[in-house]
Amino acid sequence: MHFVMGDLPARDRYKLLVSTVVPRPIAWVTTMSPAGTVNAAPYSFFNAMGDDPPLLVLGLMKDGATGDDKDTATNILATGEFVVNLVGEPDAAAMVRSAAPVPRVLSEIDYAGIATAPALRVAPPRIASAPVSFECVRRETVTIGTGQVIVIGEVLVTHVADAFVTDPKRLHLDTTAMHLIARMHGADRYLRTTDQFALPREPYDPARLEGSETPPAA
Repeated sequence: MHFVMGDLPARDRYKLLVSTVVPRPIAWVTTMSPAGTVNAAPYSFFNAMGDDPPLLVLGLMKDGATGDDKDTATNILATGEFVVNLVGEPDAAAMVRSAAPVPRVLSEIDYAGIATAPALRVAPPRIASAPVSFECVRRETVTIGTGQVIVIGEVLVTHVADAFVTDPKRLHLDTTAMHLIARMHGADRYLRTTDQFALPREPYDPARLEGSETPPAA
C-alpha cells in the first residue's frame, strides 16, 4: 500500500510519520521568555545534524487550535537561546507532565516540579537531572507550510553528568547507563534504549562484485 502525502490531511500525514520514523530521541527543551518565564517542553521531531559546527534541529509544531507558535518557538525566536536536555527514564513522568497545556504566564518548571541548574553561555537553565544537556543558540529558522517551524541550533556547551563520563580525556561515555528513553508510535508510547546489539561495519570487498555486470567506464 502507498500513500500520496499531499492527498492526506495533516493529521494523517503526522500519523504515518510518527508510526514509521522510530525511535525518535526526545529533546526536553528549556527556554526563557523576554520577561524571564522559564518554559520546558518535550519534542520528538529532533536530532543531531552535524559537528562542524555542532548542530541540533528541532521541529516545533504550532498550536493546532490557533495556528500560533507555542512557547518554545516563541521564546527561541525572541531570544535566540535554548537548552536541549535528553530524557533519562527517571525523568519520564516529569517530562510528560511538562507537556500539559500550562498557561503561558506560568512555568512548566514549577508545574512539573523540575529542578534546574544554571547554564554557562545562555540564559535559559538546564534541567539538573538530565544525563546530557546542550546549550544552544539559534542559527537558522525554516518555515515551510503553516503548521510548523524548524529551528537549527548550534551547540555552545555540552553538559554530561559526571556519573556517565568514564574517560574524560578520550571522551568515553557510558551511554547505556544514562537510561535514555525515546518516542515510539501511537499515543503515550516510549522506548528504552538499553536493548542493543553490535554489528561491525565491513570493509569494501571487490570480490563481492565478481560475476555481476560491471558498469562501463566513464
